[in-house]
Amino acid sequence: MEYLIGFVIAVFIALTGVGAGTITTPLLILFLGIPAPVAVSTGLMFSAAVKLVLVPSQIANRQVNWKVLGYMLLGGFPGVLLGSLLLSHLASKGSTRATNLLLGAVLVLTALYQIFYSFRPVQHDVQRQDRRKWLPFLMFPVGAEVGFSSAGAGALGSAALLSLTTLLPTQVVGTDIVFGFVLSLVGSGAHLFSGSFAGDLLRRLVLGGFVGAVAGTVLARYVPRRALRFALWIWLLVIGAQFLINGSSRQNGRLEASRTRPSNR
Repeated sequence: MEYLIGFVIAVFIALTGVGAGTITTPLLILFLGIPAPVAVSTGLMFSAAVKLVLVPSQIANRQVNWKVLGYMLLGGFPGVLLGSLLLSHLASKGSTRATNLLLGAVLVLTALYQIFYSFRPVQHDVQRQDRRKWLPFLMFPVGAEVGFSSAGAGALGSAALLSLTTLLPTQVVGTDIVFGFVLSLVGSGAHLFSGSFAGDLLRRLVLGGFVGAVAGTVLARYVPRRALRFALWIWLLVIGAQFLINGSSRQNGRLEASRTRPSNR
């Protein structure tokens, strides 16, 4: 099953460009029953492994603006650490309900933003202003989102770069890929330090992902990318709603309360 999930995720990455962490975490939690901290850390490591293949070519082709990347990491680095610590804290307290609610909120908000962004009219020949100094403030919540749920760095980072900088499209892609790679490394390291790691699971995902990347590259010639991305955001919206329902259900609340209730024995 893990090989199949890795295969499917890599196919969607090749077809849509959506980050590995966005898809991996909800699949591992809902379909395999993996605890949230382990699922997030695995998603971040899987994302780092995928981006490791892309980063050298982006650097070699000089498609990374290092000054802009520095502004992004100035906010993203502490943000991803804070998000990782928050998830580890909730997990240590056994707060499954709160974890599901927060994960669901992150997925729903990310999906809604992307769906809204998909309907925005394409603007041509618009003179953009260089407002890169705002990037640390915007990348802090993005980093926190990545550390807590492994989702959002690629899509939200690209949107911020297109809005606040004058980078060329190739530089936006290259800078954002390196930014996501660094956040994935830092976040996975933070989760690894807290003991949330599943080596065998990650290995199976990566092996399935290699095959999926090849298959997705071939299929990308025949599948409309925009329509598939939109369908993926709708799917993530439904998955996020499922997390919210699970987190707000009375049965979940009673189960959590029973775990924390002292025994009379």
